[in-house]
Amino acid sequence: MEQLHIFTKKLKPTHISHALSLPTHALDAFPIPEGAHMMNFDAVDATDNVWRFCLSTRLTGAYSKPVLLRSSWHRFVEQKGLAPEDRVVFFMQRDEANDMIRRYTVRAQRKVMILMGQDIWVDVEDLPLQGL
Repeated sequence: MEQLHIFTKKLKPTHISHALSLPTHALDAFPIPEGAHMMNFDAVDATDNVWRFCLSTRLTGAYSKPVLLRSSWHRFVEQKGLAPEDRVVFFMQRDEANDMIRRYTVRAQRKVMILMGQDIWVDVEDLPLQGL
């Protein structure tokens, strides 16, 4: 199975306290049923925990403005200890034989240093409990 990057989002204070806005192009990875404006999906984190997220889009307006609703997103934020400037990365695995989505994965990451001009990001589960 091929793993495809859906999006990476650096978190702002509103993403921590409210909903997580997604780039519109990310909707291509989520099969929202025809006529619906929301769907639930499961994503597996770095420690194989399964998180249920609710993706919603606007019913009116010039563009769909996809978000992960606070009701499903906030538990993830709290459990991972996320803060502004951290980031989340979503992937999906697709079964190439029948072109079906098999699994979503999510990574919560923190920048730990800049090395030779490149940001170095680490999954929050791999960080020491104190100090970063």
